[in-house]
Amino acid sequence: MKIDRLIGILSILLQRNKITTAELAGKFEVSRRTILRDIESLNRAGIPIVTSQGQGGGISIIENFKIDKTVLSSDEMQSIISGLRSLDSVSETKHYRQLMDKLSSKSSYSINTDDHIIIDLSMWDKSAVSEKIELIKSAIENNEKISFTYYSPNGISIREIEPYHLVFQWSSWYVWGFCTERNNYRMFKLTRLTNLKCTYKKFEKKEIPNYVCDKLRHTRGSTEAVVKFDKHAKWRIIDEWGTNNFDEDKDGNIIIKLTWSNKQSLFNWILSFAGQAEIISPDEYRKEFRKMIINILEKY
Repeated sequence: MKIDRLIGILSILLQRNKITTAELAGKFEVSRRTILRDIESLNRAGIPIVTSQGQGGGISIIENFKIDKTVLSSDEMQSIISGLRSLDSVSETKHYRQLMDKLSSKSSYSINTDDHIIIDLSMWDKSAVSEKIELIKSAIENNEKISFTYYSPNGISIREIEPYHLVFQWSSWYVWGFCTERNNYRMFKLTRLTNLKCTYKKFEKKEIPNYVCDKLRHTRGSTEAVVKFDKHAKWRIIDEWGTNNFDEDKDGNIIIKLTWSNKQSLFNWILSFAGQAEIISPDEYRKEFRKMIINILEKY
């Protein structure tokens, strides 16, 4: 859109003393003639822009014109660019790259290399979520419902939701919205979605509750157990639980009293530690877990 391009040109001119029409045309993927028309539009809007010819020439805002160039500091601008770059890591469009070019006073080459913070939100298979993100983002912006097949530990279901948020959390992407089947707000992991479609059914936005990050949501329940972890698994316990939520025995092994959402989920989590975790109590859980391991062993 022209207004976006005008704002982008003005942002660049506020940060750089001079830039050529060829550079601007390349950044915004338009012709030099279009850039010249944009400059005329900015002049008519009261921004005195001058052009100079020859070597070292280009476009600039007149030297004595008073305009606030500190709306965003360079550090703030770099933070915005880092955020846009992180979104670009999962997007297969040029949208965020174009926004970076509009906001940054540097060249594209400098943007890619002159930054000490790298935020990569993509997965190993980028295509697994990028198209879904773009479809869901469009549905959120247009207040349109989406439908999909969802795979969860409870089975397969067909869902239709009013999408409100795209969430990157626990190293994965989710969509959060109002599920018409459950008549409540739910969060769905994008990698478990198939047959994702925009229904084009409009919905009236609700007064939605605030989204709250609940990293340890699975630890809230009535299933209690005491588990001992080998000292060599300490790195993972610290990674998932922090440093203040466990005790250690004289050998350096870790003892944790756990409260979990359900027994099967707890067993699956403990199993992921292989031989580095042991249920200490209750004895009932020890026996059930042993039976589970024997059933696995019989398959081999």
